[in-house]
Amino acid sequence: MLSQLALQHLYVRHPAAAGQAAWALRDLNLNVQAGEQIAVIGPSGAGKTTLLHTLACAQRPAGGEFSLFGQDPWQLSSAARHRWRRQLFLAPQTPPLPARQRVVTAVLAGRLPRWSLLHAVRNLIKPAEPQAAWEALARFHLQHKLYARVDKLSGGERQRCGLARLLLSEASLLLVDEPLSALDPTLAVQTLSALQQEAARRQATLICSLHQVALARSHFSRIIGLRDGAIAFDSTQVSDHMIDELYRNAGSAPSAPPEEGDAAAPLCGDPRCF
Repeated sequence: MLSQLALQHLYVRHPAAAGQAAWALRDLNLNVQAGEQIAVIGPSGAGKTTLLHTLACAQRPAGGEFSLFGQDPWQLSSAARHRWRRQLFLAPQTPPLPARQRVVTAVLAGRLPRWSLLHAVRNLIKPAEPQAAWEALARFHLQHKLYARVDKLSGGERQRCGLARLLLSEASLLLVDEPLSALDPTLAVQTLSALQQEAARRQATLICSLHQVALARSHFSRIIGLRDGAIAFDSTQVSDHMIDELYRNAGSAPSAPPEEGDAAAPLCGDPRCF
């Protein structure tokens, strides 16, 4: 079966270390089939966010092979790659939502890839599908904030607003970075369940980075452990010993890769929702 995405010996240079032998990701090998749901765990600084941004084509690899939907996105023109991105959605930990925008408009931005420029401008003046936005927010218990301004939301509410936007996309690859970091335990479980149910409903692939190891183990059958920019394990049977080893003495410096090629600059310095 053809993988939806495949990485072979992938290297990604840390954006802040251009010209230096510092790798955010190194020698990654990964195959993901359409419809899989995968949790990515690991210590802070392990490379989880960089991995998601790389898969979203927001950061260009420095070496190795990267295949997404059967082709290398970096072989496409910039315009073609931008059109092609409608197949995926990146939800950053802190969604870059305009502060003065109303929640309904921010959520409906998930429809932008399918709208014309004129329709998108009209939506800024009068929301085109307020009922759809309300229903998406309701999945995350946030429907009462439909017409609130984004800058009036708490951190956890902003996170859920960004995830409601995801529900209105048509993406078949959902990349979600630490969606539970500002949520209480009850909301965290409800939010994670809503994401997984949506991915299953549309048969989309879900790759979610998490700091909550217990939730990763209880909700995902496949877990990837990332440490120092490398995959420590990729397994459906994650033991307590594997978890202990993954987090033991976290923060140790990564070893240098075998070879250092020419590094390409990131596509953008501030990855966004797609």
